[in-house]
Amino acid sequence: MLEKLIAYEAVHEIRSWDDLKNRLDADRRLFGFFHPRMPNEPLIFVQVALVSGLADNVAALLDESAPLTDPAAADTAIFYSITNAQRGLVGISFGGFLIKRVVDELRAEFKGLKTFSTLSPVPGFARRVRRALDDGEALVDENEAIVLAETFGVGDGETALRRVFEDSEWARDPDRAAALEPILKRLCARYLLVEKNVRGRARDPVAHFHLTNGARVERLNWLADPSPHGLAQSAGMMVNYLYNLSRIEAYHEGYSGEGKVAAATAVNRLLRK
Repeated sequence: MLEKLIAYEAVHEIRSWDDLKNRLDADRRLFGFFHPRMPNEPLIFVQVALVSGLADNVAALLDESAPLTDPAAADTAIFYSITNAQRGLVGISFGGFLIKRVVDELRAEFKGLKTFSTLSPVPGFARRVRRALDDGEALVDENEAIVLAETFGVGDGETALRRVFEDSEWARDPDRAAALEPILKRLCARYLLVEKNVRGRARDPVAHFHLTNGARVERLNWLADPSPHGLAQSAGMMVNYLYNLSRIEAYHEGYSGEGKVAAATAVNRLLRK
């Protein structure tokens, strides 16, 4: 079973047995759905970290050298990976049911848990930016274009914006990263909150999943995934989707019925910067 978890994990690669051991330690939980006809094959599984406050960096969350924390003292459960393990069941929404079951299990085990949130990737962001540029969309204003061009030492903002997802060296330079942060966070907030697909739903598949299940976009985290993969798909940005237990049904109805994306004030403010 442990070998299958390593093989199936699709969000954050399990690099070693020590990595897996860290994800199964006392301050972590791992839940899965199984079917009686497939007792040794998980259908879907979710990994949870028990922490204090919203986690904003997945590298820190998965750091094997980090000290073990007391799960009884945790006030927040962070869902940091949800993986569908069976390709033949793609499109069948087990994830929403699993999250609800997990919340119930965790609340019963840890009375101090008050916050249930994710630390989620933004897998479609880079692809959307490239497609918009190919279609001739003006994604940045004149001042932003100048900042982008100067940051990458190129002649125009469009070329520089493409470089964001191709050249990860900027993420190791605090000055360059600081110059890019407001531009990229604004674009990502617009992608998550405003842009819709042809069915009037969020373009990003992870956003659509959590919004459908009644979460709201709580926080956009800068350089939360500094891995090569994270930088290439979303400039390292990740999202906290918050499951407010008293508002889940209202948020679900608003999104499913009207395509309304619930978001914290701080995230909405990014659109105006």
